[in-house]
Amino acid sequence: MDWLTDVSQINWLAVLLAFVASLAVGFVWYMPAVLGNRWMAAIGKTEDDLKNISGGAGLWLPMMLASALTAILLAVLMGALGLDNAFGGAVFGLTMGLVFRAGGHVIHNGFAGRPAAVTLIDAGHDLVAMGLAGAIIGAMS
Repeated sequence: MDWLTDVSQINWLAVLLAFVASLAVGFVWYMPAVLGNRWMAAIGKTEDDLKNISGGAGLWLPMMLASALTAILLAVLMGALGLDNAFGGAVFGLTMGLVFRAGGHVIHNGFAGRPAAVTLIDAGHDLVAMGLAGAIIGAMS
């Protein structure tokens, strides 16, 4: 795997769209009317609690950076593997999400003693977001 070649062949528009789609999935997923109320109940917080968290952009920037890096890495790996269609990209994104993201939630939330609902909601979000990101990158390859 030649990383410089793989990075130089990235479709940056696809990465940008995958990044934006991931953010959109999170925005919808955690809306109170969708899964937000269940998630807040599972973590023991209210909407007011979350609105009053200090940190401003410091809360959003690391999440956005992680989402951007995820989209870039998906594009690099998919290019190296020759995954150039929406279905292959979606399966790859789901696989990566299941192994690395959902698996991480299971491990960390389990040891932290968090309710299973937190793990299921957060892991479900990551699976949908990464599957969609993979599908977008694959379709645009």
